[in-house]
Amino acid sequence: MTDPAGVFGAVFIALYIGHAVGDHWVQSSCQAATKAQSGWTGRLACGRHVLGLTLTKVVVLVPVLLVLELPVGALGLVLGLGLDAASHYWADRRTTLARLADRCGRREFLSLGTPAHPAHPVTADGSYAPTLGTGAYALDQSWHMLWLGIAALVIASA
Repeated sequence: MTDPAGVFGAVFIALYIGHAVGDHWVQSSCQAATKAQSGWTGRLACGRHVLGLTLTKVVVLVPVLLVLELPVGALGLVLGLGLDAASHYWADRRTTLARLADRCGRREFLSLGTPAHPAHPVTADGSYAPTLGTGAYALDQSWHMLWLGIAALVIASA
């Protein structure tokens, strides 16, 4: 396949699959719980998460590149995966993405689904009802999708 749009699509799908697996299955509970902490504990946990995530993307992407005989270069792969990894690390430190959400007027959405939101979910007796769907998660994942698209574009075109 030499059509750049087709290469972009195949690379994006592979990166998306790798992202979903790496962010939800490969990331350890310890990494998830500590990657936003201040200091070296948080930085190292986030770094280990991003390393595992990036390796997962490579494990998914390489067979796609080989089986479909996609014409991508090493430079594009390094740049694309590097941009994706850096953007993922930046967002997963959490305070950075929260500051961006605040500057964009999305602070209330960021707290959606948590006790901090004015319309947080409650049980029948009025206590907080935990939920998997939060505004923070939605903003986090949409940020990652943006950068997966950028990475796929870089990989397909460099």
